[in-house]
Amino acid sequence: MVSPAVTPGSRSWAVRRSLTLLRVFLLASAVILVAGGFVLSWMLTSALYRQSLADAGSSLSQYVDGVLRPQLVHDDHLDVSPNLPATIDAQLRRDKDLVTVKVWRPDGVLAWTNRGQQRIGHSFPLDGDLGETLRERKTTASMDDFSDADSSESGAQAEDAVEHELGLSHLLEVYTPLLSSNGKRVLGAYEIYADPRPTEAFVTSRTHMIWMAVTAVFLVLYGALALLVRGASSTLQRQSASLRARTQDLLASYQRLEESSLEAIESLNATVDAKDPYTAGHSARVQRIALAIAEQLGLPPDRLDAVRYGGLFHDIGKIAVPDSILSKPGRLTDLEYAVIKRHPSGGADIVGRFGRLREAVPLIRHHHERWDGNGYPDRLAGEEIPTEAAIVGLADAWDAMTTDRPYQRALTMDEAASEVRTGRGTQFAPHVVDAFFAAYRARPAVFEPDPAYPVAVAG
Repeated sequence: MVSPAVTPGSRSWAVRRSLTLLRVFLLASAVILVAGGFVLSWMLTSALYRQSLADAGSSLSQYVDGVLRPQLVHDDHLDVSPNLPATIDAQLRRDKDLVTVKVWRPDGVLAWTNRGQQRIGHSFPLDGDLGETLRERKTTASMDDFSDADSSESGAQAEDAVEHELGLSHLLEVYTPLLSSNGKRVLGAYEIYADPRPTEAFVTSRTHMIWMAVTAVFLVLYGALALLVRGASSTLQRQSASLRARTQDLLASYQRLEESSLEAIESLNATVDAKDPYTAGHSARVQRIALAIAEQLGLPPDRLDAVRYGGLFHDIGKIAVPDSILSKPGRLTDLEYAVIKRHPSGGADIVGRFGRLREAVPLIRHHHERWDGNGYPDRLAGEEIPTEAAIVGLADAWDAMTTDRPYQRALTMDEAASEVRTGRGTQFAPHVVDAFFAAYRARPAVFEPDPAYPVAVAG
């Protein structure tokens, strides 16, 4: 019989651990979702910002080119007349976002502008976005920050002095190439400054929408995940409660089965005692004496339990020995003695089938071993013999010596004690003999045969 491998305590711990892991998973999911939502929103808003600048730049470039190209480009050459119509500036300003428009020659000379025309004809270094636009023939759009700019600086920033003086913190700046009609030659470049507020307002509104949409989506995802975890947790708790109830029922059934099994083997053991009226009560006396010796040796409770059952059931293997041999009044033949010698191993096989008595099996099997190695069934010697088996063996021998048997009279207590001393270190373990006499002196009544049975007295 095998006891349940999983105790209620270990199952409860496993359930608590599973619930804790679910909570950790939910928390980790929240962190991952927040981080993922932030990264996704940032990526979307960054892409929106870049695309909005590109769209604004493309729109402004097309509008400016549509207004200025008929006036500036003749026969695929940039030809800026000093007397351009005054209506051009008004036409450009119809797009209320426009602030300044500049037209550059490929050599870095400012060919025309609608604001601060005293700059026309000045040459400036071809660096930054202007040089890149002329070299790579691509449109660029960016926010030009004027908040820390110094209008007195020279070079590329000096040509922006008029824009600096407008008092604006920043402007939308667009560079776009002015190409020939076939698109093969760069005739110059447009530099366009526009009010950034419409673009920024659009980006801001769409950014809010992106963040709100992403937040809503991730909140819904987290809510769904939380509901799943909650459902899994509830299911796990219900299953755990059901398993606990079933485990309790199984434990109760196991205990009842164990008790029934123990009662059955006790009945079997009583049958052995009843087979021979001369040994009636022998098992109980051996148990009593063995426990006294074991307690004297200071064995822990679990080993005392093994002695308790080993002492009681040590001769249960005799159930297979014929009555004619057990109650034979004369000396046994070698064949009959061989049958008797099988009872320790037979008893161990019987008791070994019961989980509760498993610790008592070595005691039952080896209680007829001798310290000098001449015992049976395995001829163990010295320390090879379990201490508990040696205890039961001495208690068995003592009771056999102090009670009448068909083949011998009972010895007196003194005679039996002398036999035990003689057997110290040969038949019996020395430390067990020492504990026997210490217990005998402390509790002599335990070692006396039951008064209901004949006891020899010293003559």
